[in-house]
Amino acid sequence: MKRFLSISFFLIVLQYSSSAKNFGDKNPLQKSLTDTIVKSADSEDEAIDEILKSRELPKKEKIQYLSQETKYGFKNLFKNYSYNSTMPYSSQVNPYAESYMQDYLQAHGSYLQKLKSTASLKFNFIDNILTQYGLPKELKYLAVIESNLNSNATSWVGARGPWQFMSYTAKDYGLQVNGFIDERTDYFKSTNAAARYLLTLYKDLKDWLLVIAAYNGGPARVYSAIRQSGSRNFWALQYYLPEESRNHVKKFIATHYIMEAGDNTTSGNMDYSTLRAGNNVFKSTVSQEDANNSEVLNISGKYNSVIIAKNLSMDIIEFNRLNPGFDMVMSSGEGFDLRLPSDKMDLFVANKYPILNECVHVLLNTVNTETKTVYPDQKMFKKKK
Repeated sequence: MKRFLSISFFLIVLQYSSSAKNFGDKNPLQKSLTDTIVKSADSEDEAIDEILKSRELPKKEKIQYLSQETKYGFKNLFKNYSYNSTMPYSSQVNPYAESYMQDYLQAHGSYLQKLKSTASLKFNFIDNILTQYGLPKELKYLAVIESNLNSNATSWVGARGPWQFMSYTAKDYGLQVNGFIDERTDYFKSTNAAARYLLTLYKDLKDWLLVIAAYNGGPARVYSAIRQSGSRNFWALQYYLPEESRNHVKKFIATHYIMEAGDNTTSGNMDYSTLRAGNNVFKSTVSQEDANNSEVLNISGKYNSVIIAKNLSMDIIEFNRLNPGFDMVMSSGEGFDLRLPSDKMDLFVANKYPILNECVHVLLNTVNTETKTVYPDQKMFKKKK
C-alpha cells in the first residue's frame, strides 16, 4: 500500500512539473504570485494616472488604496515603511541614514528646531492636501528644504514659491504664471500642484528618496544613476548622483529627524554631541565574545563610519553595532574608542591616514552646498504611443 502511495505521489509531482513547463518552465504557484505583484503595481499606476488626469480631487476610496501603497516608498528609510512617533528614532531609521545626516544636523539643527515651533499651522495645511492625494505626510518636509516654507522664496534660477517651481513646470501642473499673476506663491494651489508632480515622479521611481533626488536634479539623472549602479536603492546608487541631489536627500532626512524626533532632545540650543544618547544608541551591545575577538583604539579626527566600513570591507550595520554613536562623537570633535575585529583593526591601523584623508575629502565636498533646484519639463514623463 505504501509503495502504491509513493508511486501515485511521484506521478502527481511529474504531472505538476509537466504543467509547469507549459507556463514557460515556471512554477504555477510562483507565476500566480508574480502576476499578483504585477497586477498590484498596475493598479497603483492606474490610480495615479486617474488622479493626474482629473482636475478634481480624487475619490475617497481611491485615496485610501493609494495611501496604503505609497507608504512603501519609504522602504529604504524606515524599517516599517513609516515613522512611529512612539518608538525611538534610531530603532526605525536605516543605519546608513544616521551617519549620513550628521554634518547637516550640526550646521542647521538649531535653526530647524526654531522653525518647528512656528510652522505647525503651515504643516497642518500641507498635511491636509497631501493626504487628499494619498501621499505620505513626511513629504511636507520637502517644502522646508526647498523654501523654508516661504511662499515668496525665489531661487537664483527663477524657481519660486514654497515648492520652488520653475515657471514651465508650474504651468504643466495647472498654475498661472504671467506678468500679472504668479500662482506659485499661492500656498493652496502650489501645494496641490506639488502633490501631482510628486505623484508623477513616484509612479516611475517607486521610492521617495529617489523622488526627492529627482525633485532637485531631475529624473534623468536618477535614471542614469540607476543604470550605472544597477540598483534602485538610494544607498547603493547615491554616489552616482550629482552631489547637490545627494545633499537634498540628506537635508530631507535631517529635517524629518528634527521635526519628528526633536522632542527627545533639548529644545533651543541643542547639543548634537549627545543627540543619539537620548535614543539609547550609546547603550553597548558588545557581547563577551565580541570583546574577546576585537581590539579597541582611541581615535580622533573627522572620521566617517561609512568610509571606514567601506575601506575595511565591513558591513556598516556591524560597524555601528560595535561602535554606537560613532559619527555623533566624531562630529563633536571628541575622541572615540573605536572597536573592531582584530583582523579589521590591523587593516585600519595600516591605512589609518589614507582613510582619514578620504573622510575629510568627502566632508569638504558635502558640507555647505547650496541648493539650486532645476525642474525638468513634464514632457519627458509622457510615454510614446
